[in-house]
Amino acid sequence: MAISYEELTNKHPCYALGKKGTTGRIHLPISPTCNIECKFCDRRINDYEKRPGVASTVIKPTEALDVIKRSLELCPDITVAGIAGPGDTLASDYALETFRLIRDSFPDIIKCMSTNGLLLPEKADEIIETGIDSLTVTVNAVDPEIEAKLNNGILYHGVHYKGVEAAEILIKNQLEGIKKVSSAGITIKVNTVLVPGINDEHIEEIAKAVSEAGASIYNIIPLIPQNELRDCRAPSCAEIDGVRQKAGQYIDVFRHCQRCRADAIGVPGEKDYGDQIYLKRIRQKDTFSHG
Repeated sequence: MAISYEELTNKHPCYALGKKGTTGRIHLPISPTCNIECKFCDRRINDYEKRPGVASTVIKPTEALDVIKRSLELCPDITVAGIAGPGDTLASDYALETFRLIRDSFPDIIKCMSTNGLLLPEKADEIIETGIDSLTVTVNAVDPEIEAKLNNGILYHGVHYKGVEAAEILIKNQLEGIKKVSSAGITIKVNTVLVPGINDEHIEEIAKAVSEAGASIYNIIPLIPQNELRDCRAPSCAEIDGVRQKAGQYIDVFRHCQRCRADAIGVPGEKDYGDQIYLKRIRQKDTFSHG
């Protein structure tokens, strides 16, 4: 049975309310591909950028247990094993396969997964069966017209959808999936990338919709200008605080996000042990395909 939301606020660094948490996490870079085309996403294999979507290597599920064991030896404060990329966790079977291995070998560690939610409704039963304790879903809009400005398209059951049609499918699946997984007692966190001029006036509506769907906590992440949105500006601290205040009317708001790499290890904001664990780190400019 998944642990409670209240327990997660003490044991999971991405659920800490109030002051920054003191617990650690290990991100396992298991998922190589993605099935949606976010305009702000620039997934890379390198060992120097410190942001989501970046990992120094992609490991196999069978390697994950050794990575966890060695990480715990270096950082006993680690309480969470998470998979957040560098692609989407449901775009391949690797993440769920890894969580089954973790469930059997490290039963006390919290299992956390992040996804864009496109395949969430159809994968919900499998997610629940693996014993995942918390799920993060990235929802950048609940209005298809706005989502279409942030996402070029999706690859869904072998068909490439674009624009508003793609956005309608994605949003429907995200909200339906959140309802299904949260109804099983699994805590849901929602991430939103805040993009000035596109979804900054829409945050309150997103917060209300995901709260009603069953999410417990909301993380608003400032845009890193890159890829097709490289000419957009990052939101100011005042803008971020303003939308957090609005969202807080509907849902708990997480305020300490470090925008971690997909292979980060340790306590967020402190020493990252990734370079001691992922020995295959390479300096290679590369991107993943969107499925």
